[in-house]
Amino acid sequence: MHKQQRGYQSASNTVILTVSIILVCLIVFAVHWPALSAGALLFDDDQYLTNNQLVQNPSLASAEHFFAEILKPSTVVGYYQPLTMISLMLDYAAGGRENNLLPFHRTSLILHILNTILVILLLYLLFDQPLIAASLGLLFGVHPLTVEPLCWVSDRKTLLSTFFALGSLVLYVNYTRKNKRVFCLGSLLTYALALMSKPTAVMLPIVMLLMDYWPLNRLKPLLRQAAGLIFEKLPFFVLGGISAAVTYISQMRTVGPAPPAEYTPARILFIFCHNITFYLYKIIWPVNLAPHYPFPKPMILSNPTILAGLVGTCLIIALLLISLRWTKAAIIGSLISLTAIFPTMGLIGFTNVIAADKFLYLPSVGLLLILAAFLKWLFKTAHSAISCSAAAIIILTLVAAESFATRSYLAYWCDTLTLSERMLSVSPDAAPVHNVLGAALQAKGRLNEAIAHFQQALRINPNDAKASYNLGYALLEQQKFADADKYFRYALRLNPNYAEAHNNLGSALISQGRLDEAIDHFRQASQLKPGNPDILYNFGLALYSQGKFDDAIRCFRQAIQIKPDAEIYYSLSLALYSQGKIGDAVAASQKAFELANAAKNANLINLISRQLELYRQKQR
Repeated sequence: MHKQQRGYQSASNTVILTVSIILVCLIVFAVHWPALSAGALLFDDDQYLTNNQLVQNPSLASAEHFFAEILKPSTVVGYYQPLTMISLMLDYAAGGRENNLLPFHRTSLILHILNTILVILLLYLLFDQPLIAASLGLLFGVHPLTVEPLCWVSDRKTLLSTFFALGSLVLYVNYTRKNKRVFCLGSLLTYALALMSKPTAVMLPIVMLLMDYWPLNRLKPLLRQAAGLIFEKLPFFVLGGISAAVTYISQMRTVGPAPPAEYTPARILFIFCHNITFYLYKIIWPVNLAPHYPFPKPMILSNPTILAGLVGTCLIIALLLISLRWTKAAIIGSLISLTAIFPTMGLIGFTNVIAADKFLYLPSVGLLLILAAFLKWLFKTAHSAISCSAAAIIILTLVAAESFATRSYLAYWCDTLTLSERMLSVSPDAAPVHNVLGAALQAKGRLNEAIAHFQQALRINPNDAKASYNLGYALLEQQKFADADKYFRYALRLNPNYAEAHNNLGSALISQGRLDEAIDHFRQASQLKPGNPDILYNFGLALYSQGKFDDAIRCFRQAIQIKPDAEIYYSLSLALYSQGKIGDAVAASQKAFELANAAKNANLINLISRQLELYRQKQR
């Protein structure tokens, strides 16, 4: 009879869990629906999408390129993330473009819903309470902090890495319950996939060890089993160590992070304490959200923000220690969150922000474990329906409040200009924000306003190569070639490997009649980014102007292999015609005409038509 009752309860839980997951997914989808029409592009989206030629040329060759570039990625500075880049490439193949982000956001929303399901499954496996798991999964799914990883194209890495990391944890829990090696192997494989999406998942083995202590309770007696559990995770630690080494080397070769040794102990402490209180505050009261939170200035104890972080952290630690009198849940859940977020805590200077909403996406699971343990205890000990009803009302109220806040924040992501103005209202003295806002204004043709923001960015941070480059580019559009020249050169003094600055300096020099100098900068740009079709095209035009037709044709053909473009084919036809290769020139012009016609470029169609007629007359 007892076995029958347990079997009935298990079947009942399965039904409740399945229905709850379906309802949660529908709510999460409905709340995040506006994300599908978000049009904002941010700081590094140029690397991941708008200027990434491998993403824009979906093929096995591009995928192989992403996998092969381990220690020094060429298209995205930073770290090894082949699965993220391939997922973006597939979205591009599905029609995703700079002016059509729907395919990217559709995939991101699917991943977020899948992550919500995995959170629910993990909580259910750990606590065997389907309604609690579903309720907390819903709080995770509709929280405003999830907007940033969902709407920011380049942050596909967070969603994808979290998907595999959560999958790894779910498989690991199944392994501890059923003791089948296939689950352990599956957990190891998904951990590897998480690292190849974003290496910040590196701390997962330590998260597993903490979960062994609680809520899995596998450390009994502690000393006898601890060594065995660590040895059990040795393959995980090996994979994590390799990923950490690869990440550090690739960061040093591309970005050049500042190691903790370059920070004073006081700075490390202040960053750590600031972020603990900052993230907890944003979870509880998610207001003034933005994609950019600059470092507080000055980073000294007299700064109220720094002082509040230090005092708040001391209070949190005290409360966690006191909680040990009753439960391990609070301190272990907090340690799980802290462990998961540690790689992005700002102790290694790989970014210009002190914190980011996206950094909390996976680590928030640790706090959900605490809530799950509390609710399970509450429902078990409460002797009246009033207590349970009150808890349910509180959860539903939080879901409603979160949903409203999420919808409000999503409205800012409608386009880059709106989001940039939002960021500026939150961080008015952040140079990168002025950069993004200037670029958004420049795209709208408001060059004078854009230039003012680029100048402000340089005033805030005179060592901002990006701001100097952007200012030069805006001046180039205004045909102020000498001024543009000055700012491109300044950007190159700050960053000698700035390929785009070399390229556009070349354009400014050509407009000043300094062809030889221009060719030298185009050559340097092409060496820094050998697969960039725009650089190859400009280099080819300069060589054509010098009468070096063979070299020009070689540049044009290389550019076409990466980016079949009407203008490049047209320039190729001119170079071929100059060599007397009329038949080849006609073929190139016909291809240019087809592409121009497909793009409905009337001016280029007329130009190519006249050129084609000239070629055909020569043939006759």
